[in-house]
Amino acid sequence: MQFLKTLFWCLLAFVAAMFTRNNWTTVPVNLWGGLIAEINLPLLLLITFLVGFVPMLGVYHAARWRMRSRLATAERTIATLREVVATPAAVVVEAQPIAITTESIAPESRL
Repeated sequence: MQFLKTLFWCLLAFVAAMFTRNNWTTVPVNLWGGLIAEINLPLLLLITFLVGFVPMLGVYHAARWRMRSRLATAERTIATLREVVATPAAVVVEAQPIAITTESIAPESRL
C-alpha cells in the first residue's frame, strides 16, 4: 500500500512539473489604481489554490479540535459516573418497631 501512495505522489509531482514547464508564461493581473502585476501562470494558480485551501484547512482543524474536546469531556463524565456506580455508598436504614395500640386504630373500626 505504501508503494501505491508513493507512486501516486510521484505521478502527481510529475504532472505538476510538466504543467509548469509547458505553461511558464507571464500573465498580467490588473490591480487597484491602474497597477499591473505580471505573474507566472503556475505561481498564480498556486496562490489561488492556497487562498481557497488555507481557510478551509483552518475550519477543519477548528472543528476537529472542538470535537476532540467534547469527546474528552464526555469520556471524563463517563469515568466519573463509573466510579460512582462502582463504589456505592453504604446506606444503613434502621427499622423501628411500630406499636399498634387501640388508640391508633380508628374508632369506627373497633368492634
